[in-house]
Amino acid sequence: MTGWGIFLAALVTFLLSHAIPVRPAVRGWLIGTLGRTGYFAAYSVLSLLVLAWLVIAAAQAPYVEVIPPFALFRWIPLLVMPIVCWLAVAGLAIENPFSFGGLGRRPFDPDQPGILRTTRHPILAAMMLWAVAHLLANGSLAHVILFGLFAGFAAMGMALIDRRKARTLGAEWTRLSRNTARLSLRAPRPLPRLWVWLISIAVYAVLLHLHAPVIGLSPLP
Repeated sequence: MTGWGIFLAALVTFLLSHAIPVRPAVRGWLIGTLGRTGYFAAYSVLSLLVLAWLVIAAAQAPYVEVIPPFALFRWIPLLVMPIVCWLAVAGLAIENPFSFGGLGRRPFDPDQPGILRTTRHPILAAMMLWAVAHLLANGSLAHVILFGLFAGFAAMGMALIDRRKARTLGAEWTRLSRNTARLSLRAPRPLPRLWVWLISIAVYAVLLHLHAPVIGLSPLP
């Protein structure tokens, strides 16, 4: 299989791995089989593995320049990825009745929404920021397709999930979501606990360390 063929296979696998498990019937069966925590844990691991394959496949696809490799753009992922890690860890650390993630066991309090005050979709927001930052830093055709689809997928996902949740929750949507936002610059209230910040820093350090051996390209300018 050629470089473009492997990239296409990885891309299709990624799309299917995100489209099928979240369908109501499939999601219900998986939660019933694995439990809620098991479902989200397995879904997260599968997503990360397929994502890693897709990123590697894009790096190995034939190079066709779309965005010139400006030196300034190489700094963008380094500055944005700490925010991405923080959003992802903070989103996984709480109960989220609105979107993906939400492994926390403390019941959601609409008066103290935490990270959901910044965005109801911290995992998707993290994906969108990650995608935009890496699209600018990697301007080949394969990477523009890859990261452009990720950014569009995340933005569209926020709108679609909000619409579905509003329909499902009915009148409760107004009460539960009153202090949240789809995507904003408002600070979380309350701020995530200290361990969330520490894990975010650790995740960023690990990603920075593994980027070159796994992806084959140093993230440093």
